[in-house]
Amino acid sequence: MGLLKQKTGQCWLYWSMLLLAAGSFFLMLYALMWEAGNIINLPHKRIGFYNFCLWNQMDGELQCIEFKDLMDMGVGKVELVLARLCVYTVQVLCSFSPFLIMQAQCANTRESWEVTLVVLGLSAALLAGGLGLFLFQTWVWIHLSELSGGFMALAGAQALLLLQLFAAAMYLTWLKEVPGKGSPSPEKQPPALQV
Repeated sequence: MGLLKQKTGQCWLYWSMLLLAAGSFFLMLYALMWEAGNIINLPHKRIGFYNFCLWNQMDGELQCIEFKDLMDMGVGKVELVLARLCVYTVQVLCSFSPFLIMQAQCANTRESWEVTLVVLGLSAALLAGGLGLFLFQTWVWIHLSELSGGFMALAGAQALLLLQLFAAAMYLTWLKEVPGKGSPSPEKQPPALQV
C-alpha cells in the first residue's frame, strides 16, 4: 500500500512538473517576445531590456535613449548586458526543461534527476539575478505601480521555476529512498578494493 501511494505521488509530481515547465516557458515567451522584454510599457514611458524610452515634455513625445547615453545617466553598460544575458538565457533553458524532465522520468536514475535539478536551479538563479540587476540599475525611473504584464510574467516564471526546483528535489529524495533500477543488492556488490 505504501509503495502504491509513493508511485502515485511520483506520477502526480511528474505531471505537475511538466505543467509547471510549460507554464514557465510560456510566461517567459510572453514577457520576452510578446512584450519585447519591457517591464514598463506605458504611453509616456517604456523601459525594458532593449528599450529605454522616457517622455520628452518639450517635444511632447516618447524619446528613446541610446545605449551610450544610458551610461551618462548612471546605468552601467556591463550590468545591463549581463542582465540581458541572464534573463534571455533562462528562456533557452526553459525550452529544454520539459525534455529534461521527461528524460529523467524515463531513465529514472539519480544522475538524470540531478542534471534536471541543476538546470532548474541555474534557471531560477539566472532569472532572479538578471531581473534584480536590471531593476537595480534602472530603479530611479521605475515606480512599482507602473510595472506591466511583462514584469508580472517574469515574476510568475520565477515562482514556477522555484516550484519546479522544489518538486525535482522532492522527486530526487524519493528516488534516494528506493534502490535504483539495476543496482545490485548488497550481497552481490563487488568487494571494496584494498590497497
